[in-house]
Amino acid sequence: MSWIIAIVLAVACFGVFAFVFKLPRNSWAAVLAALALGLAGYALQGSPDLPGAPGTPRADKAEEGGAIVDMRKQLVGPSDRSSNPLVLTADALVRRGQYSNAAALLRGAVHDNPKDAEAWLALGNALTFQADGMLTPAALLSYRRAAQLSPDSAGPAFFVGWALIRQGKLIEGREVWAGRLESMPKDAPGRDVLEKRLEGYDQILRKLVEEAQKSGR
Repeated sequence: MSWIIAIVLAVACFGVFAFVFKLPRNSWAAVLAALALGLAGYALQGSPDLPGAPGTPRADKAEEGGAIVDMRKQLVGPSDRSSNPLVLTADALVRRGQYSNAAALLRGAVHDNPKDAEAWLALGNALTFQADGMLTPAALLSYRRAAQLSPDSAGPAFFVGWALIRQGKLIEGREVWAGRLESMPKDAPGRDVLEKRLEGYDQILRKLVEEAQKSGR
């Protein structure tokens, strides 16, 4: 239901821009991209399967940081869980939006154990969000290392794809998600999570494209 509400709101926003504010048609693509980008954030932070509950307001970075940690935990299988206390401390920092400090701790974690797949994934996330969601060379290296150590995991591909979507590379990000899903074993850790997120994202893209096509007639 939450996905449907998000899609309806996005389509309604597009309608307001296109017809109420008389946005020129040559600007429609930019608006659609912006709406898809915002809904990509929902792909990370939204929890369609959880019941609603009241909570206290938090800063944007802290809310985003908490979503990053929670999503990583959903995508990492039991056998890839890190036992390094530095990862736990780094998670607390990420939840507060302190990505630089978290990255410093996680560098220590992967130095202690270069085969710690979850630590590498967490480091990739800290480096990416330290750079405002941009995929830096250091972040890509961390994601690549995590993928090498846990070749069946959905984690590295999910966060790489999400970062691409956030950068406005909507199709490239989707291709990363779809490619990873296609190559994953049926029982791979995080496969069900990635599949749901991809299905929701595809619904969003289809609805936005359909609305643009209808409006262009």
